[in-house]
Amino acid sequence: MTTDTTQYSGSMLGQTPGTYLPVSLNPHGYQSLTDILAVAVKKYADRPAFTSVGRTITYKELNDKSDQFAAYLQNETDLIPGDRIAIQLPNVIQYPVVLFGAMKAGMVVVNTNPLYTPKELEHQFNDAGVKALVVFANMAHNVEKILKKTAIKQVIITEIADFHSPVKRLLVNSVVKYVKKMVEPYHIPSALTLNDALAKGIGKAIVPVEKRPEDIAVLQYTGGTTGVAKGAMLTHANLISNMYQLSSRLESIIANDKEVYIAPLPLYHIYAFLIHGLTLLERGAHSVLIPNPRDLPGFVKELKKWPFTGFVGLNTLFVGLCNNADFKTLNFSHLKLTCSGGMPLTHAAADEWKKVTGCQIVEGYGLTETSPVVSFNPIGKERIGTIGLPVSETDIKIQGLNGEALPQGESGMLCVRGPQVMKGYWKREAATREVMTEDGFLITGDIAMIHPDGYLQIVDRAKDMIIVSGFNVYPTEVEDCLSSHPAILESAAIGVPDEKAGEAVKAFVVLKANAQKPDVSELRAFCKENLAAYKVPKYFELRMELPKTNVGKVLRRALREEEQA
Repeated sequence: MTTDTTQYSGSMLGQTPGTYLPVSLNPHGYQSLTDILAVAVKKYADRPAFTSVGRTITYKELNDKSDQFAAYLQNETDLIPGDRIAIQLPNVIQYPVVLFGAMKAGMVVVNTNPLYTPKELEHQFNDAGVKALVVFANMAHNVEKILKKTAIKQVIITEIADFHSPVKRLLVNSVVKYVKKMVEPYHIPSALTLNDALAKGIGKAIVPVEKRPEDIAVLQYTGGTTGVAKGAMLTHANLISNMYQLSSRLESIIANDKEVYIAPLPLYHIYAFLIHGLTLLERGAHSVLIPNPRDLPGFVKELKKWPFTGFVGLNTLFVGLCNNADFKTLNFSHLKLTCSGGMPLTHAAADEWKKVTGCQIVEGYGLTETSPVVSFNPIGKERIGTIGLPVSETDIKIQGLNGEALPQGESGMLCVRGPQVMKGYWKREAATREVMTEDGFLITGDIAMIHPDGYLQIVDRAKDMIIVSGFNVYPTEVEDCLSSHPAILESAAIGVPDEKAGEAVKAFVVLKANAQKPDVSELRAFCKENLAAYKVPKYFELRMELPKTNVGKVLRRALREEEQA
């Protein structure tokens, strides 16, 4: 099924995933993501591209600074095209500069969550073979702990106000570091500041790097349904296709270079990456980056400054804002579009947002492996509770237990085929084969159904995955952490409803014989040493035993059913 017909288009049949860029999804003939910026800067040179922490960067300045970074990489380091560079930054304007600079130098970007612990960083950096890293100063202390265990040779550090004027840069960075104490001490003698790197690139030539659509642009890490972090190989073809697939769904509501979009979701997440980093950029829009949306008073204070026309968020953020008294006093007269993704949108959240802002939320669906958009509600024809219609050039199949295609109205495994489907998992051929059917469909792990009018509805998702504020948490990873505690014999983790985060992690723990009972604060502190904060269980329950199958496998399903009873 595609957006225009209930029949399979067959457009991807016989095509290798990640290599196919349909002419219909590439009207400008882009070969790589850097081509998008090159065209945009010619059209919108003096228009604002990104704003963060009071600093706005124009399209021309973004292009110039990314040129400087590319020149630095090519002339001052031993890095070569195809090498992997990790970007571990929150929503600051340094991110798009580094992103496009790295791609101009022909490098593959590895988006890295700033919340990752040293253990998580070590795995991702080694799995991807990262050679260089651009890291936010606030997280550099974690990098220091694992740097010698990786192949990283070049570390570039940036602080929050590095792109401000010298006086403001010194003032803001000093307050963040010494007054708010948000930067823990670190010692990486070989590191270079981003500003110094850019200075080294000024006046130096960039050697053009040929980039083909089938080349990998980004390694986007995901746990999939197994909990093992894998790098989804997203090619230039994947991302250009998906940019236009989404853009065509939004074209009726986005006026070129007149839009101001609020960007509270992190650009290192594929959802915000595609929307703000590509789709809106290509249309000359202005994205206002919010580094810390959890600071609701600060967030609302920033919103007061802008006549924003678009807002990109997810369910928990909508709920939090609508419960903020100051948010309700804002002027929403310019707001035309609110996009939701990353986690299911509840009717209550959608209704309250519409009541407060006067704007209907439009929900879509995607996953890392599909760059990410699979479906999106058509503007003006939204249906809350559904994920809309598949985007163009996308085939959808609802698959039964034996791999058979199920008819409309029946629930089964959602499978997707289209030019946005990843090339595969980085150096994991077996894992790639597990999620791809012989006829080229990606098995999403989500249970869905197709309504008679073609709208898709997610009925359930991969049975054990937990989604906390839009981030995937995999029980195996939490359980592995808990099992390393000296007092714990075994454990199981499930998701339970949570008003703020959508879901929270609950851990069931069985202690070893004669072990002293640990208190909850101790267990939580133990988990924080090895897991990102959103993965740490919010609730703990001690058990004498866990429900198991006759072969000894823990039945998480039984625990979920107990919680629902």
